[in-house]
Amino acid sequence: MRALKDYFELAAAGTIAAAEHGADIIMANAVAPYAYDVAEAMGIPAIGAHLQPSEPSTAYAPMALGAARNFGPLGNKLLGQLFAASKAPYDPPTRQLRKSLGLPARSRAASERLRRKHRAPILHGFSSLVVPRPADWHEGIVNCGYWQPPADPTWTPSQRLLDFFDDGPPPVFIGFGSTQALEPDFIMDVAQRAGRRIIVQGEPEIDEPSVLGIGAVPHHWLFPQMAAVVHHAGAGTTAAGLLAGVPAVPVPIFTDQPFWAQRIHQLDAAAQPIAYKHLTTRRLAASIDEVLANEDLASGAQRIARRLAAEPDSSIPVAKALEQLCN
Repeated sequence: MRALKDYFELAAAGTIAAAEHGADIIMANAVAPYAYDVAEAMGIPAIGAHLQPSEPSTAYAPMALGAARNFGPLGNKLLGQLFAASKAPYDPPTRQLRKSLGLPARSRAASERLRRKHRAPILHGFSSLVVPRPADWHEGIVNCGYWQPPADPTWTPSQRLLDFFDDGPPPVFIGFGSTQALEPDFIMDVAQRAGRRIIVQGEPEIDEPSVLGIGAVPHHWLFPQMAAVVHHAGAGTTAAGLLAGVPAVPVPIFTDQPFWAQRIHQLDAAAQPIAYKHLTTRRLAASIDEVLANEDLASGAQRIARRLAAEPDSSIPVAKALEQLCN
């Protein structure tokens, strides 16, 4: 929590510094509530741009709970309201930022209640095929479909990576993003137990006949060539796996990851999630074997990918919302 407090203080200061260069509108992440305060001080609109459903709802428990449990309609809604009003690591920097901007004192929770009262717009960078739109959302909350990072036209894969793909059947991907949750020895043990070819992102020093470590490689290029993907079920990695149509072995760690892990499992595109605290090499190797032997999971992942590919351009609702705000 102390580390998060320092992080959010830097992020709040960075938001002001960026906006001072000139902005017509600010798009606020779910964990960047101070963006609304900066917009208020500058007299410009702000709009939510979230990668996970964060509005209190009867349809799901709050993401901050870090669990995929469903507490029923009433329990989900009450817990969502409770977490929205509870203390958070971005509260102190938000309070200090309002003071430095000369804004009247108002808690982050009070500001959120005010935005809900006025039905402030929120755009979600995920698909209703994956998270059906709850009936208790107001009309300003929109699922846009998945937002994808722009492709770098100058990027090319290394010869080392291309040679690894050519040397055998499609490998299994293992990557845990910025969490760096697995040690190299753990991964090598998993590879030996599963008897599979594996590509590990985040461990570029690994270079074995059946295990290759890589650095930054675009998921939109990498994932379609995989037999399966093992990941922490972060919002972006989950989206990349669904768009690629590859079955997953989700190992959620915290916050919204258990939610996404359970969703892709319910969509028949992933194995039963393995909670990180229960992760062992034996369990992960067995889950990889299960996914690769399950044709239903492969076809389920491909079915979701086809439906996602047929969705309208996700930039359309964003452009529409910005136009309405600016007018």
